[in-house]
Amino acid sequence: MLALSRAAYESILDHARADQPLEACGVLVGTREDGERHVETVRRVPNVADAPRVRYELDPEATMAVFDEAEATGREVVGFYHSHPTGPSRPSVTDREQAAWPEKVYVVASLAARPPTLDAWLWTGEDFEDVAVAVR
Repeated sequence: MLALSRAAYESILDHARADQPLEACGVLVGTREDGERHVETVRRVPNVADAPRVRYELDPEATMAVFDEAEATGREVVGFYHSHPTGPSRPSVTDREQAAWPEKVYVVASLAARPPTLDAWLWTGEDFEDVAVAVR
């Protein structure tokens, strides 16, 4: 399960709305305990994809800075997020091809749905598995 505070949930959706019509992206920082991932901090990261309206690519330097920050504060990167301004809240074919972090959660926020939806997926290294999301 992925546990998000209401503030973290709203931060992801706010970022998605602000960057629309481009895909927004970022890093989820928190802890893992008893199989649950708890998101404490949402860090926006620039989308450096060549076609940011239809795909995302996390800025490598900004992403590594978040990894360093998490480690320095005794937390970890539990996953990543990005938006689909006009698509569903599930990974696209491109998302599957570019997934690079096994055992990390990938959150996809859809602005096409009304109200917007947010779903989470665990990358196994071969495929995405649905992860329950709890907003607390």
